[in-house]
Amino acid sequence: MSGFIYSAEPGLIIGFHGCERVVCEAIISGRSQMRVSNKSWDRLGDGMYFWQNNYERALHYAQNPPGGLKINEPAVLGAVFSLGNCLDLTDKKSLDIVNDIYSIYAATMAAVIKQVHEIFHLTEQRPFDSVRALLPEGKPLYPGAGFRQKTHIQIAIRNANMIKGYFLPRRESKWSGAPLPLMTPKKKSVTPKK
Repeated sequence: MSGFIYSAEPGLIIGFHGCERVVCEAIISGRSQMRVSNKSWDRLGDGMYFWQNNYERALHYAQNPPGGLKINEPAVLGAVFSLGNCLDLTDKKSLDIVNDIYSIYAATMAAVIKQVHEIFHLTEQRPFDSVRALLPEGKPLYPGAGFRQKTHIQIAIRNANMIKGYFLPRRESKWSGAPLPLMTPKKKSVTPKK
C-alpha cells in the first residue's frame, strides 16, 4: 500500500441518515451518539450509514425501512463529515483491494469488506475511516439506460471522529436573486474643537 496517498476526499461532505424522530432529536441535542450499524443489509460492513447528499433517499428509507424494522415517526438526520482514509469503491485501488480479498474469501459484499478491515488491522496497515460505494438499485429508468431508480452513493463512517457535526435539514427558502442593498457608511459627526 505504499504511495497510496489519495485515499481521502478533500473537504467536507454532507450526508443524510433516515431514522426515528426521537433518535434524530437525541443526536442533534447531544443526549445520544449515533450507533454503529451491523445489520444483515449493511452492504458496506459495520459503520454509521449515510446517503451522500441525498435527503430524499434517507427519507424514503425512514418511511420504508427494510428487514421488518419499524419506524413510527420517520425523520432525517443531516451530518457533515470527512471521509478520512476511505475504502472508496468508486476508486480503482480500493476496488483492487476488495477484489483481491474476494478472490480468497468469496463471500457477500459486507463479509468481504469486513475481511478487508480485519486484514488491515492484523497487518498493522492504516485503517479505513470510511467506506463509500455507488450502489445501483431499483428498476432501470428506461430500457438500456444503465441508470436505476434508486441508485445512490452510500457511505459507512467507521471512525466517529470523521463526523464534524449534525444538523436538522431545512427547507429551501424563496430567494429572488435580487442584489442585496448596499449599506452606506454613516458619516461620523465631528464636533469642532474649542
